[in-house]
Amino acid sequence: MNTATLLLGLDAPLQSWGVQSRFERRDTGTEPSKSGIVGLLAAALGVPRDGDIRHLAAFGMAVRCDREGQVERDYHTTQNVPTTDGKSSRTIVSERHYLADACFLVALEGSAEHIEQAAEGLAKPVFPLFLGRKAFAAPPDLFLGLTDLPATEAIRKHPWLERRAQAVRKARHDAESGKPQMLRISCDSEPSPSAHLRHDHPVSFAWGNRQFAPRYVRTDFVPLTLDLLPSLKEQACT
Repeated sequence: MNTATLLLGLDAPLQSWGVQSRFERRDTGTEPSKSGIVGLLAAALGVPRDGDIRHLAAFGMAVRCDREGQVERDYHTTQNVPTTDGKSSRTIVSERHYLADACFLVALEGSAEHIEQAAEGLAKPVFPLFLGRKAFAAPPDLFLGLTDLPATEAIRKHPWLERRAQAVRKARHDAESGKPQMLRISCDSEPSPSAHLRHDHPVSFAWGNRQFAPRYVRTDFVPLTLDLLPSLKEQACT
């Protein structure tokens, strides 16, 4: 089977990738969840809530944290929420977490046919795209392109997405000094002592029947070497 890898750049002021949200507490992971990315692709392709997402969930996923971001917290108040007996209402205060100022490179690997269909959907999305929550719009340059490299190799070789001049200058100085910064990466993995179990592999997004399966993820680091940095000419233009 011919395979291909799709690359996404998630650079936005706010993102949220909840994996354990329950009732009044909505969490966020420190990198995009598999369910969140599959949901984004499903929206781009116009897949309904109760539609078949198996071909999207089958993609292998790898993530590189180009800018870790900061976990923040706020509160959301919802008034006139009916009680279980239906005879009165109450006010609910929920605690919501999100990532501020984060930037990620996401690589999705799968059959060339399905990967190309996803790329076409991202070019002309059917539904609005957002980064974990509807209030957090996806950037217009979300889609970075396709590659023949496996996902785990693509995130190790793709240029750094950071373009802030001060950050690039520091990274260049560190690399030239022989002490490059390290970028955290997480990749789908087989079960092993070094792999972490996560329950964010989507099975169904249907209302009242949301289902998720476990998957294993391995964390590693890639050095931010000079070949991953933007050229001095590119840096001068930012």
